[in-house]
Amino acid sequence: TVSDSLAIVSAQWKIESPQKGIIHKYVSIPRLYQVPQSISLIEIDPGAGLKVGVTVSDKMRETSRMASEQGAIAAINGSYFDMKRGNSVCFLKVDRQVVDTTTLGEFARRVTGAVSIRKGKMKIISWNRQIEKQYKGKKGIVLASGPLMLKDGRYYDWSLCEKDFIRTKHPRSAVALTKDGKILFITVDGRFPKYAGGVSIPELAHLIRILGGKDAINLDGGGSSTLIVRNNEGGFDVVNRPSDGSERSTGNAIFLVMRDPAVESK
Repeated sequence: TVSDSLAIVSAQWKIESPQKGIIHKYVSIPRLYQVPQSISLIEIDPGAGLKVGVTVSDKMRETSRMASEQGAIAAINGSYFDMKRGNSVCFLKVDRQVVDTTTLGEFARRVTGAVSIRKGKMKIISWNRQIEKQYKGKKGIVLASGPLMLKDGRYYDWSLCEKDFIRTKHPRSAVALTKDGKILFITVDGRFPKYAGGVSIPELAHLIRILGGKDAINLDGGGSSTLIVRNNEGGFDVVNRPSDGSERSTGNAIFLVMRDPAVESK
């Protein structure tokens, strides 16, 4: 509604700049989409010498631990995974190696997009079973997820996704690209009725669009939703409030790291 848009635009965000090139924003809104909301995001300047990567764990690990192993300065949990075995249940390709493929269940429920990373630069693309079968890219990283929420500033079609997953309010994680080229890592907390009610997919898409998003994709949510930033002591702070009460171990994560000109010039 108009009141929801106004609540986002007029919100008094708490803003910090914990690392060069990134801004951490947080806001608690008493009523947004009919319930209280707690929103955390990291805004990445495209000219700050940062690159995006995907880290995969052979055993499930916390987002902060996977990020630490990569020397990252910030990270967000990645796509869907098998909670018993830890492997991704969505397509994951690193250069020439196909690590995992998308299950039929995930295609039927929600996978309509992917994060594509090449030379540290991120794009958000459409994805489906046919694209996956024919995909032959040899360089870069592709991690499927979904649903795709925004493409070229327009809401994507969610009609083929599972209705309950689309409509139910959950804790959510997402990555987005803005109209001016910035990258957003976003979490919306949920399952805390007095503090954070969570959002549906249309609500999350609306939120990101009001924040200037052009392309956006939903990641694994629920208890997996985790946004972390490196602190001044060299450790990591979880800047959202995971619904499990603490970080959940997951199968993969999307992270930010400083570019190394010496390495990239070789």
